[in-house]
Amino acid sequence: MRRPALLPPLLSLLAACTVGPDYKGPPDVAPWSEAAGQFRRAASAPVDAATPPARWWDGMGDPELVHLVDLALAASPTLKAAQARVLEARALVAQQRAALFPQGNATALAAKARIPTGALSTADNQINAALAREAITNPSLFPGGTPPRVDIPNHVTTELYNLGFDARWELDLFGGTRREIEAAAAQTDAAAAQVEDAQVQLAAEVGQAYVGLRDAQHRLDLTRASAAAEHRMLDLTVDKRRLGTATDADVARMETQARQTDAQIPPLEGQVEQAMDQLALLAGQEPGTMDAELTPIRPLPLPPTVVPVADPAALLRRRPDIRAAERQLAASNAEIGHAVAQLFPNVSLFGSIGFGSNKVDTLLRSSSLSMIGAPMLSWNVLDWGRVRAQIRQASAANQESLAQYQNTVLQALQDAESGLSRYGHQRAATFQLAGALDVATRAQRLADARYRGGTATALEALDAERQRLQVEQSLAQAQAQTSDDYIALQKSLGLGWQPVDPAQLPDPPDY
Repeated sequence: MRRPALLPPLLSLLAACTVGPDYKGPPDVAPWSEAAGQFRRAASAPVDAATPPARWWDGMGDPELVHLVDLALAASPTLKAAQARVLEARALVAQQRAALFPQGNATALAAKARIPTGALSTADNQINAALAREAITNPSLFPGGTPPRVDIPNHVTTELYNLGFDARWELDLFGGTRREIEAAAAQTDAAAAQVEDAQVQLAAEVGQAYVGLRDAQHRLDLTRASAAAEHRMLDLTVDKRRLGTATDADVARMETQARQTDAQIPPLEGQVEQAMDQLALLAGQEPGTMDAELTPIRPLPLPPTVVPVADPAALLRRRPDIRAAERQLAASNAEIGHAVAQLFPNVSLFGSIGFGSNKVDTLLRSSSLSMIGAPMLSWNVLDWGRVRAQIRQASAANQESLAQYQNTVLQALQDAESGLSRYGHQRAATFQLAGALDVATRAQRLADARYRGGTATALEALDAERQRLQVEQSLAQAQAQTSDDYIALQKSLGLGWQPVDPAQLPDPPDY
């Protein structure tokens, strides 16, 4: 009599049981970096430990760049695809949660059946033959001398009506379903972090493509100016040959140089067009639709004088790809518990209630009611090691996720350190070229002054101008590379994303 009273507490205790390892958070992969107050390569670049702004493109002083990045973040098909993956993961969580509750089916049946009677279908002929024989033997039995004819139908028609409802509830006694929910929820968080990482990647791609466009436009203008200067030098050399002060070799040398410079113009024009098409694609637009907006030449966007980078610990908390890898690690840990739960019995509760009758008017009477309820236990006691193999597979997948998380953290630190080094050294090289341009500019001015004073030839003055244009081209390339390295640094710091809440994303169409 006491045993039934113990059943509810026992079921509650089992319901609280969740087998498998509990997730204890990610391991400490980079203890030195997390404890350090600054990056190792911070000394090579003008940086400080202030918190960097997420919208790094606002600090480059170019409204067109700001417009393009914002347009891409709003309309890029790449981001829309990543957001759709979040919705897929969120729907999977809802599916897994539904498995915790009873599943039921309602049925309704109305049937009419025509059933053959088999051997009875020939009985009418036998009876009629017997009556005929009896009429011959005893005519008095049948007034008029003709016996009646007997007809037996060769089929029976019946009707059947049924209303029913059945339900099945699989009790998650050992937490296998709850582990699946845990894994699906972690995958949803990982998908949301991947959307944020896609924002980081997209903003950097737009910034670098825009820098490439302005660089190509600037170098195209400088190359055209160099070509014009060299053609003027060629014309002067041709004139000197007519006067006997230059040789055919001098003319050939100048013509070769001018033609080589002319040959640099078409590839640069192609780079400009390709950059505009790339920006249109990143912004979710058709190629060519943004040409009118991008064709006017603007100055190259430059990085700020001092770059805030915070510290390595902030980087590890900020980068979305690290958070995505950590959530993948949590999901793989939950999958171990789901596999372990297969070692234990599966308990289900089954119930059914229904009304059945061969007449509609008696269908809902109590005499037509049928009910059944039963617990069911199933236990795969002979699986030849299949479940143990699944557990080992899940454990190995968890070790893989752990290694991927460790690699992601170390790769993020390496990206940031290398980005600081590249940016710092490229910035120093740019300053050196800026000094070289000052020297070349002074040399051109001196050559012009000497030419106006009659102590230098026009050819010498044009050659000084050509050299200055070459240095200016080198400086333009260096400035573009500095801006490109600055953007790569912002990308390595994990900047450029806005938080994505899976619960706030709009539901997809429900057809």
